Amino acid sequence: MIFRIKRRDVVAMDLTPLIDVVFLLLIFFMLSTTFIVSPGIKVDLPKAEGSTVQQGSGDIRVKISSTGEIYLDDQAVNAESLEVSLREKADANPQTMVVIEADASAQHKFVVEVMDTARSAGLTKLAIATKQKEQ
Repeated sequence: MIFRIKRRDVVAMDLTPLIDVVFLLLIFFMLSTTFIVSPGIKVDLPKAEGSTVQQGSGDIRVKISSTGEIYLDDQAVNAESLEVSLREKADANPQTMVVIEADASAQHKFVVEVMDTARSAGLTKLAIATKQKEQ
């Protein structure tokens, strides 16, 4: 008796269409994604000359509008809740930098109040954000 050797067909999927779809999705999401975080409040920063400071990812950003409204993480806060939030962040890391983004037309007293609040919360590294002067 003669036995025949059965050949098994190798089942293989063509991955080319799958790769095409993946690349199309990748291109679509790259083009439709916004990479710049736009602030929740329009602040016209004052212009200044000087060196730039590298921003850290853990920096606390406090924004002050031209009318004196204070924003922390794009949420409007009053002086009491600002101090509570800053104290919590200072307890977690006392070396955290507070970056104050005050509108150019904001009164100086609002900036000083935020600076005093940050210091009383235990944060001593303060910076004021500005725009570079045009040459």
